[in-house]
Amino acid sequence: MKHLTASYWINRLKLIAHPEGGFFKEVYRAAGEIPALALPPRFKGNRNFSTAIYYLLERGDFSAFHRILADETWHFYDGNPLEIIIITAEGKLNKQIIGLEQPEALPMFTIRAGDWFAARNTGDYTLCGCTVAPGFDFADFELGDYKQLAALFPQHRKLIEQFTRI
Repeated sequence: MKHLTASYWINRLKLIAHPEGGFFKEVYRAAGEIPALALPPRFKGNRNFSTAIYYLLERGDFSAFHRILADETWHFYDGNPLEIIIITAEGKLNKQIIGLEQPEALPMFTIRAGDWFAARNTGDYTLCGCTVAPGFDFADFELGDYKQLAALFPQHRKLIEQFTRI
């Protein structure tokens, strides 16, 4: 399959800059809501059943370490494979390639709620989708701070430095 360009997808899908890096557009937010009382206490308020976005990373850009309060499933759509770097709450480092062209790659992968994760593409661009349930809310998003993460996980300091913006 012939790959298109990052610019093509950014324009076609009307993607905008994301605070963690890359570009995104929310394309689905379930109309139904889960009441706050039915959710774990980490959620402050009602949440939609689920949400979905397009997400694109260009060459040289990265998704900075961040975490959210819900599980997030990444789906590969086009471009080059994407490497997801995960630091679990226990400090274990995991990496996963999502894509179609490499034997170790998976077309879909889920990050557990509360794990810190970052991502980088392995070529010109990567176009993915991300599905979050309960639905994403920016109140549930925490962008990683280098000093904070390096203090929590000193064994991963070098990697944390590579994938933080603050």
